[in-house]
Amino acid sequence: MEVVGLSSKDLYVQLLHPNRHILGLWQPDIGPYGGLLNVVVDGFFIIGWMFLPPHDPRVDDVMRRRPLFRIHMWETSKATVECMYGHKGPHKGDIQIVKKDEFSTKCNQTDHHRMSGGRQEEFRTWLEEEWGRTLEDIFNEHMQELILMKFIYTSQYDNCLTYRRIYLPPYLPGDLLRPGLFKGTYGSHGLEIVMLSFHGRRAKGTKLTGDPNVPAGQLTLEIDLSRPIQLPEIEKQQSMEELSRLVLEVHEQVQRENNPVQSGSTEPGAEGQGGGGREENQNGLGAASATPTTTEGAEASASPLPAPQPFVLPLGVMARNEVYPRTCKICFYGTGLIAGHGFTSPEQTPGIFILFDDNRFGFIWLELKSFSLYSRITDTLQYAEAPTLEAFEEMLKSMQSWTS
Repeated sequence: MEVVGLSSKDLYVQLLHPNRHILGLWQPDIGPYGGLLNVVVDGFFIIGWMFLPPHDPRVDDVMRRRPLFRIHMWETSKATVECMYGHKGPHKGDIQIVKKDEFSTKCNQTDHHRMSGGRQEEFRTWLEEEWGRTLEDIFNEHMQELILMKFIYTSQYDNCLTYRRIYLPPYLPGDLLRPGLFKGTYGSHGLEIVMLSFHGRRAKGTKLTGDPNVPAGQLTLEIDLSRPIQLPEIEKQQSMEELSRLVLEVHEQVQRENNPVQSGSTEPGAEGQGGGGREENQNGLGAASATPTTTEGAEASASPLPAPQPFVLPLGVMARNEVYPRTCKICFYGTGLIAGHGFTSPEQTPGIFILFDDNRFGFIWLELKSFSLYSRITDTLQYAEAPTLEAFEEMLKSMQSWTS
């Protein structure tokens, strides 16, 4: 403390105590794109670090991080807020706590974000940082359009953003694997951050970063842990028809259970299961999702997993990354959310969830004939635990409304 001329009391009273409410994990409101911010105490600073996925399609690479703001007491007896956005060093900024679990940042010198070469230089620099390449390296016209759209949309904020608190998913005995945050491949949209959480007989993947089709906050994957799928021998796995047959058989059974009146089903419990499934699809988190409606899902996830078996993608399935695991532990029926531009006509479509190991899983989107590979984010995120299971569930419900 003597080095910077501060007493422990001054540091606590002027810096730590007034800003204690912004420590933790946050999602910025950047339209459909979202983000992941961790605000931490770092020496004599409070720093807001934005975590960014690695460059597409290197899903197993480490996360990148960039400071967006910092608060310190180096030069005055009161806390100073500085914006860290841009390439000209720290400059004046403000932070305002809007309400509980929400705060906003403002840059007071946005000219520090501008570059001498104008918007073209800013775009080239952003593209190299965001994608690790130049526009000439990207031959797909649709991908070029998506990239340019994201630059125009996100750069207009100039680091003047509102953040809402989020939590890491809690880990409960019997979960199929440790829940947490994962980087996943999403075709031309690049890599996105997904939160995997467990809710009795279901697992859910919620987007922390998104795109114009399916925005951040939406439920991208929903896995039914009571419906395992046994893959055929390796030769038959290469057949998309064979895989589709296996998944659609389960999908049609789920449809019959969810719509017993239309199908004429008289199976015991079908009506109750249909109600639960429909409520979860619409709201993202059923009212009783923390507890399995049957013991089937809990038993499926708690029982020892079978020995790893060979795995190969079917011919004709598109994958951003050809380097994927060639063995898997277990597979389950699930649905993935697809939508048109602007989140129009969203639809849950059938697919298959593949658990490769404790840190990687995949999902084959049948309708898109596409494969997404997800790899665990291993960075230590501070002050991110949910105070209660109920607080986490309430956060999940709220996330969907932020971008709906």
